[in-house]
Amino acid sequence: MDSFLDELRWREMLHQATPHVEQHLSSAPRLGYIGFDPTAPSLTIGNYVQVMLLLLFQRAGHRPIVLLGGATGRIGDPSGKDAERTLLDLDTLQRNLQAQMTQFKSLLDFEGSHAAIMVDNYAFYSDMNVLDFLRDIGKHLTVNYMMAKESVKKRLETGISFTEFSYQLLQAYDFLRLYQDYGCTVQMGGSDQWGNIVSGIELIRRKLQRTDVHAITTPLLTKSDGSKFGKSEQGNIWLDPNLTSPYQFYQFWINTDDADVPKFTRYFSLRPRLEIEEMEASGDMLVMKRVLAEELTERIHGKEALRNVQHVSRLLFDKSLTAETLPAIPEQAWEMIRQEIPTATLYRAMLAHPIDTLLSDALQIFASKSEVRRFAQQNALRINRQKVADVHTSLGINDFIHGKYLLLERGKKNKFLLVLDDTHS
Repeated sequence: MDSFLDELRWREMLHQATPHVEQHLSSAPRLGYIGFDPTAPSLTIGNYVQVMLLLLFQRAGHRPIVLLGGATGRIGDPSGKDAERTLLDLDTLQRNLQAQMTQFKSLLDFEGSHAAIMVDNYAFYSDMNVLDFLRDIGKHLTVNYMMAKESVKKRLETGISFTEFSYQLLQAYDFLRLYQDYGCTVQMGGSDQWGNIVSGIELIRRKLQRTDVHAITTPLLTKSDGSKFGKSEQGNIWLDPNLTSPYQFYQFWINTDDADVPKFTRYFSLRPRLEIEEMEASGDMLVMKRVLAEELTERIHGKEALRNVQHVSRLLFDKSLTAETLPAIPEQAWEMIRQEIPTATLYRAMLAHPIDTLLSDALQIFASKSEVRRFAQQNALRINRQKVADVHTSLGINDFIHGKYLLLERGKKNKFLLVLDDTHS
């Protein structure tokens, strides 16, 4: 089995590491941590790079610590920022923190001999006043040392508040406390965190006269076009299914640029190295995309969500589906598709209308009844995959799949879901 650093090397996930960290990790199981500030109501796939780092650390026989920034989230990290971030109110931060705690419980293993640990760093500061902090911690790192860090230097011209300037000291103290309280000797993070991490190493050296602590960072993950990983045209790709649906999550990986697929597969797949390298050698990017999309959707959202995503993909793209096979698509998949295509609600009384009146006057999917008729004459109007020959007929309850859903296709690209609300007349 590869060592943790060997694993990172072949995955091209190793950017920086302190001297002798390899010997440190190979000599005994270690505790290592990454901090996550609760600045959003969910983790994103950008955050998932660091989750993978903790997961690989755990699979290598070590114990990961998730440090949630109940305290540091109130300050704001200047790393990688061009301007002061907007500070969130405490209620919002607490809601975000609780949501992220729930997510982490499903992303790492919190049982067994290598069980992950979750810590809220607010506990480090809740009983400390500012005088204690300045006297006991602040005196150990000079202003010159802190200003030399890249995250600070980049902001000096545009301005950095004392609040954000102090973040480096707080993160350093986090490392010291985890070292004292848990025996944690490794801090990990993205390359933009290197300055903050080594400040923690320096604080431990100066205050405790200990040097058995280490740092590891990953490179900044970008797309082949140079843009930031983790976003789509619609914005962030969240791990919360209420913010990014499992189908949208799946499609993000399916729509990945071919040039990015090998890199993303190495970063995020847990398939054996040999299998990943064989897929790379085959050059079949479509297969690699599908494999990665299925693996990550199942890992993040579960097997049932993946099955429903695959059903939705069939509903939208599989031309072999017929009126006879549509009922085999489970109701959960029909509910999922409501988030992906335009949806209209029908009431029982509306079924009395002929199709042309229903689709134009009642639902306004078409501009006029004549437009409905024109699409039907051109064989471009389908209901449940069947061409509509007579727009003067009406729909019946039996036309709805599972007594509730009807797939309307207007031309080759435009699809609509009609949902029957049978509770109202």
